[in-house]
Amino acid sequence: MSQTEFPGQHTTTTTYSSTHVITSIRWDPSYIQTLPGILKIIQILGSLIGFICIEASGISNHTRGGFFNFVALVAFFFTGILLLFYLLHIIEKTYKIPWLMVEFGFCAIWTVAYLAVSIVAATYGADSYVAAAFFGFCCMVAYGIDAFLKYAALKRGEIAQGERIVQKYPNITTP
Repeated sequence: MSQTEFPGQHTTTTTYSSTHVITSIRWDPSYIQTLPGILKIIQILGSLIGFICIEASGISNHTRGGFFNFVALVAFFFTGILLLFYLLHIIEKTYKIPWLMVEFGFCAIWTVAYLAVSIVAATYGADSYVAAAFFGFCCMVAYGIDAFLKYAALKRGEIAQGERIVQKYPNITTP
């Protein structure tokens, strides 16, 4: 019987990561110029305009309108609060909370929710409901893109705000 020998050397990889955040609350409007900031503005405006379209219809207390308004208002307030948190760097201050995971989950759920309510509103037939459905579909696309960006950032090991540097060092060991 021949014995397989242990190789003369082997390689291990050591990963180091460091997180750099500034934990002071400060106003920074530059977030609005980034793609996630622009998406949040689109989501907020689309939700608000869709809500106004349903409310201005005169038949807003129909079940379809209530369903659309629920989705639009939750999206409006949640996304508005998140935008405020980013502008004030509260996200960076509380970097231990998995904000990217929270945002990814919300964006994924609200993409599907906006798809559902927009289809329901579009099939009602009233012009104001069709207009609301258009803005709902715009929000669906914006939330879908945002969900994809959050998923990609999660896979790269990023944090929502601040800086995380991940470095890998190969080590070759010989016995």
